[in-house]
Amino acid sequence: MAQEAQEEYQKYYVPEQSVWPIVGAVALFLIAVGAANLTVEMTKDKSGIGGYVLLAGLITLIVMIVGWFKNQIDESMSGLYSAQLGRSYRQGMLWFIFSEVMFFAAFFGALFYARTIAVPWLGGASNNAMTNEVLWPTFEAMWPLVQTPDGTTTTPMGWYGLPLINTVILLVSSVTLHFAHTGLEDDKRKQLTLMLGLTILLGCIFLGLQGYEYVHAYRDLGLTLQSGVYGNTFFLLTGFHGLHVTLGTIILIVLFFRVVKGHFTPKEHFAFQAGAWYWHFVDVVWVMLFFFVYIL
Repeated sequence: MAQEAQEEYQKYYVPEQSVWPIVGAVALFLIAVGAANLTVEMTKDKSGIGGYVLLAGLITLIVMIVGWFKNQIDESMSGLYSAQLGRSYRQGMLWFIFSEVMFFAAFFGALFYARTIAVPWLGGASNNAMTNEVLWPTFEAMWPLVQTPDGTTTTPMGWYGLPLINTVILLVSSVTLHFAHTGLEDDKRKQLTLMLGLTILLGCIFLGLQGYEYVHAYRDLGLTLQSGVYGNTFFLLTGFHGLHVTLGTIILIVLFFRVVKGHFTPKEHFAFQAGAWYWHFVDVVWVMLFFFVYIL
């Protein structure tokens, strides 16, 4: 047993140096700078380079994803990976999802703080009458907060209509992806291809409807980034979730083409499993978001 363990350990694959981590870091830097500048430009209603920097970052990120995915796929199909490396990939994916949980927990925490602490305090709750009189004498503690100190008013986004439809779409997409996974485990390639393709289609429909929802919010409801803490938390939570759905859809598209090429087997398909984990996580986040942002 000890000799077998030693042989297994010696098979651990150490990849060559790669340029993709630094390319990814540059992409994320450009995205952060571009998004921040674009947000400021939108709130001040002026044009600038924020949109171009953001676009450059997104293009760089896509190039990085394509290149890195290609290297990983080539290594996997060449038989370079071992069981030990497979365990490392599983641990890495679990830690990545945990970091995403903490990421969204921070934004949900900000929403909780605004709703249950900051807004009641401004309204004079918890012996903060002086705070109310000094900072905002006419303030009425309510949520959603539909009026800003400068008098800007907005209409809150209801939970029915597009948000409810998108919730159903994502829930159904988790079901179709589950059946795609079971099709892979049972070596039913037709079921796998059909259900995975349907999941991708549902993800694209979700993104299209969310884009239309943003247009409706800006054009018809007056719900913008200038709508105070309600508008800010609404677009931060839904926007970052939409970004994760976009990334998840890209991952599923890559997996779809790999399925078509016959890359996965019932026993060896962790890449597919990791993509499914990520998609189910994104769906769970949306259910929480739908409940706390749209309904409550």
